[in-house]
Amino acid sequence: MSATLLWVVTANTEFSNCIGFVGSIREGGRFHDSRSISRALWLRARGRVKGRKSEWNSSSRNSDFKYSCLGGSESTGNFPVISSMIANPAGEIAVSSEQKVYDVVLKQAALVNKQLRSKQVLDVKPDMVVPGTLNLLNEAYDRCGEVCAEYAKTFYLGTLLMTPERRKAIWAIYVWCRRTDELVDGPNASHITPFALDRWESRLEDLFAGRPFDMLDAALSDTVARFPVDIQPFKDMIEGMRMDLRKSRYKNFDELYLYCYYVAGTVGLMSVPVMGIAPESQATTESVYNAALALGIANQLTNILRDVGEDARRGRVYLPQDELAQAGLSDEDIFAGKVTDKWRNFMKSQIKRARMFFDEAEKGVTELSSASRWPVWASLLLYRKILDAIEANDYDNFTKRAYVSKAKKILSLPAAYTRSLARPSKAPSGLVKA
Repeated sequence: MSATLLWVVTANTEFSNCIGFVGSIREGGRFHDSRSISRALWLRARGRVKGRKSEWNSSSRNSDFKYSCLGGSESTGNFPVISSMIANPAGEIAVSSEQKVYDVVLKQAALVNKQLRSKQVLDVKPDMVVPGTLNLLNEAYDRCGEVCAEYAKTFYLGTLLMTPERRKAIWAIYVWCRRTDELVDGPNASHITPFALDRWESRLEDLFAGRPFDMLDAALSDTVARFPVDIQPFKDMIEGMRMDLRKSRYKNFDELYLYCYYVAGTVGLMSVPVMGIAPESQATTESVYNAALALGIANQLTNILRDVGEDARRGRVYLPQDELAQAGLSDEDIFAGKVTDKWRNFMKSQIKRARMFFDEAEKGVTELSSASRWPVWASLLLYRKILDAIEANDYDNFTKRAYVSKAKKILSLPAAYTRSLARPSKAPSGLVKA
């Protein structure tokens, strides 16, 4: 399964945006923080809340809810973990999927908050290169731009709206993610072993330490030295590639959620420090990362639903096994590739879940810096239309590939531009940026 990357692009050639932003949300005339709202989203995604508007109060938020749709960390208070525990290959019980993601979110947000306190938020560091190497570094970034232009045309055009520093940094991140994805989805994927991924991770550590292996590594090495980017999301993406080597089924949505984080949500955490948050935004830093994850999950779920037939031909089923069984379906039905009423009903529920994650991400795009809003809005609106295309195909994602036509893409740009003009909303009393 191809990793979901930045902006509207398609698997194996281009990748999708996973940058979303959200602040406080009003429900029933009251404002609530992102923890309780995202918790509701998570419960609905798992089928625990069905069309019923949940009631929230300060007591329940303080005692019952973890941060965002992720679960939480034992070090942050008495919050429950809602995921089933994850067993590693050795059979040992590991921390929950939500807790894993939550810890990474906190660490990345802390890096940005550190710059906030020092009044250096998202200001890049000055060039610190050995004399005579600046031209080589510029060539490295130019090469990253060429790769983006070749394989991710929509993504590349969106980056041209950014400042030069951010544009180059996003190119470098994109290229590294693409190279990582190609390890398990590219032409040499059949020869990739866990040891090869271990070597790739070691090389990642070297470039974060300022020891790049090649020109493309050098561009990313410079980027992570300039922006408050943490290494953990990069390592987690490699872990997602490891999962593709050893796993072709997912028992439930908890397991699938963790996979979606690894291959898609991680890119949001990599990119938020580069994309930038609007200076006037009052959203908490954690809520920004929370929405980035929501859009990453939405995009990857969309990829999964679009590529059911393609994945089945490779012997893979990226759908919750327990939910298939509840719908009266099995892997054999997917391999048979027949669109039945059972399949239509199952797909309707899966599309509904993906749309809920899109809705969560959509609420906060305006928290992004003004220079980045338009391409992000365009990508979100366009990628969401893939779900519409699946419906238009009568849920036949076995033999038909859902896609958004060029005409529809063009028609979406004015709507995206209009939405990009909205200014970040001011937070109510008590909810301020961390």
